[in-house]
Amino acid sequence: MSLDRPVTPDPYPLLPAAATFTVTSDDVTDGAPLSDAQVNAHGDTSPQLSWSGAPEGTKSFVVTCFDPDAPIVSGFWHWVVVDIPADVTSLPAGAGAGDDTLPAGAFHVRNDGGGAAFMGAAPPEGDQVHRYYFVVHAVGEDKLGVDDSATPAVVGFNLAFKTLGRAILHGTYQH
Repeated sequence: MSLDRPVTPDPYPLLPAAATFTVTSDDVTDGAPLSDAQVNAHGDTSPQLSWSGAPEGTKSFVVTCFDPDAPIVSGFWHWVVVDIPADVTSLPAGAGAGDDTLPAGAFHVRNDGGGAAFMGAAPPEGDQVHRYYFVVHAVGEDKLGVDDSATPAVVGFNLAFKTLGRAILHGTYQH
């Protein structure tokens, strides 16, 4: 089965401009296939992430994982962590397992699979290569202004107006 559709563009240049900073990972290499640990059928383990160089005025962070290549017009949100304190500059592997694995004050909103945790890559069998954008958003406020009942779309809408900078890393996966 091939859905034979064009590859969607990188969605982040379509958003309001923001400064850039650096995100790295022990588990994800930019542009390379994800390891089995980050795949839905093998572990659903969020990757280790570290970031540096956030813009001056950063008061909190939001971490997301988005697949723009899902065979739906809205893409697929795999992970959304909100209100990470500004003094936190890394998340260990597995921090996406639940709110109790996150820094104090941070919380998940439900991913598009319905869980309040990290959901690993899960493209349809035989579909094109999917890209998984792990993004650290530097926010100019202590709190984004949403609660855990917000959808990823509402988080994204709030980020459009409160993001000072973005650090982007993407992995790929094909089933």
